[in-house]
Amino acid sequence: MIRKLYVLNGPNLNMLGMREPDIYGTVTLQDIETECANLAEELGFELSFEQSNAEHEIIGWLHDAHRDGAAVVINPAGLSFQSVPVLDALRILSIPIVEVHISNIHARDEAHRHSLMSTVATTVIAGAGAFGYQLAVRAADALAS
Repeated sequence: MIRKLYVLNGPNLNMLGMREPDIYGTVTLQDIETECANLAEELGFELSFEQSNAEHEIIGWLHDAHRDGAAVVINPAGLSFQSVPVLDALRILSIPIVEVHISNIHARDEAHRHSLMSTVATTVIAGAGAFGYQLAVRAADALAS
């Protein structure tokens, strides 16, 4: 049986490497995707790696993950702090949800400190930089086993 893993990325993450490198570093989302693909293959996952600046696309992918019985790694980015529709889509899932943030959101300003998604995530990884994605994929693997 093929195990599936969705790695979903929210708004502005397509600008990694250019956007606020003092906070997010210089690694691009393409670099992160390559690392996730290599690790997913090693762990026996079929990977779907997506990014959107549109909330409705992320919700659609969460519905797809539900139908596929896939584990989910999600960096909701700015949607973390305001999107009840994404939160509701995550609540549909009965599979492991790993929320990942490149920065340590708990040490940031008040507007970037409290993720709604953390209330339903199985695990939250924050502040490990781009390496947090590898930790998140490994956590999804352990939780999906």
